Amino acid sequence: MKSFLFLLALGVALPAGAADVKPIKALFITGGCCHDYTGQKKILPEGISARANVEWTIVQDPNNTTKSRISVYEKENWAEGYDVVVHNECYADEKDPAWLERIVKPHREGTPGLVIHCAMHCYRAPTNEWFKFCGVRSHGHGGHFAYAMTNLQPQHPIMKGFPTIWQTPKEELYNISEVYSTATPLASGFGIEKKKDEVNAWINQYGQGRIFGTTVGHYNQTMQDPVYLDYVTRGLLWACSKLGEDGKPLPGYEPQPGGAAKAASAGFTPAPPSK
Repeated sequence: MKSFLFLLALGVALPAGAADVKPIKALFITGGCCHDYTGQKKILPEGISARANVEWTIVQDPNNTTKSRISVYEKENWAEGYDVVVHNECYADEKDPAWLERIVKPHREGTPGLVIHCAMHCYRAPTNEWFKFCGVRSHGHGGHFAYAMTNLQPQHPIMKGFPTIWQTPKEELYNISEVYSTATPLASGFGIEKKKDEVNAWINQYGQGRIFGTTVGHYNQTMQDPVYLDYVTRGLLWACSKLGEDGKPLPGYEPQPGGAAKAASAGFTPAPPSK
């Protein structure tokens, strides 16, 4: 409020309604196999809050295997009160259809979502509902190498400012066997092993929910790259309908003073051991 009054005293015009905007409330869910989720639960929230007006609740499951049930999903209305959910988890062997339905139901009913990297390999129930939620189907990946990532939609707000071709740091390119008709590819990476392009960033409409996905993000070094944080932040804003056509946050959703510091002390909430 003080900063608002100070700006008025200086005669600075604020965009209509910007002073009344509340931060985007984001739930960050992480844990599972094969990645440094303890490091990533700091990198992504801090990096996004340095670029947009986002407040975080962070839940990390201490289980580091491929089969686990994160406690936050035990509540029927687990996503209530959040504007967006970021899924950065890795549970390929958790395949119960009823459990999966509990996870995707809020998104189908309208809660925006982000799916990051190994989230694409989670919850492989025979219904394939998780893949429909993500927008793509993937069951594997290639080796670990840097690759060229091509901007397929330079006029899309998420991809404005993204290079025509970005050379990723050392990464892990996922093999995409299907892109659902509800999804729109935004970028692709060239795999040197199969000599083909794989979609690695996209948007998806899952029922009433807007979903942004990217398979990029195995290594912390990649997540810390400004190019990565920029496009993932735009993906989050797009999913929440808070991204302008110019690729910038809508008024009031720009980064706020101390936003990254608040994300760093967001009160990480460890999930109890999974049953």
